Amino acid sequence: MFHPPSEEALERLWYAKEEGRAGSVDGEVAEELLAQKLIRAGGELTPEGEERARGIVRRHRLAEILFKHVLDTDLRDAERSACEFEHILAERVVDRVCTFLGHPPACPHGKPIPSGSCCRMYSRKVEPLITRLIDLPIGATASVVFIAPKSVQRLNRLAAFGVVPGSEVRLVKRRPSLVLACGQTSLALEDEIGAEIYVRPAV
Repeated sequence: MFHPPSEEALERLWYAKEEGRAGSVDGEVAEELLAQKLIRAGGELTPEGEERARGIVRRHRLAEILFKHVLDTDLRDAERSACEFEHILAERVVDRVCTFLGHPPACPHGKPIPSGSCCRMYSRKVEPLITRLIDLPIGATASVVFIAPKSVQRLNRLAAFGVVPGSEVRLVKRRPSLVLACGQTSLALEDEIGAEIYVRPAV
């Protein structure tokens, strides 16, 4: 599939800004982006360019989640497929995919997924396939799809109790603290940690 060079350039500039380094665009692509007022003379994204780049990155990272965690695709293949999807998904479709996935905060590489209007509204018009552990009904069983912790220590603690992607868990109770059953182990968690564990409810 043909990837518009201008979109590829905007995506690279977003990554550069995200990583705290300078980005650059040369040649005809730079002239095109300058003419569209998407970048400034030094290669910096304008507000319009930043919004366009944000949408491209959002589509890419949501597609990675879809292919890797829902369709169980190899990460390398998920990355290649996401590169195609980022150029063809309409905005309304992107929001429905995001809602379907439970508004994930990060891609499989741990990079933040830019939020959309659906995340701010947290619409439930589309039944999510993936939801946060904290939102499960009490007694419900689910499999862990991915974990988006704020610290490596949290991730290691959960792994020590067997709470890793692919493990089956059951929400025992929500108050006074979140209690999770994983195999023969019961684990009490803070609500904040329960909101970082994304699961697929059992059918």
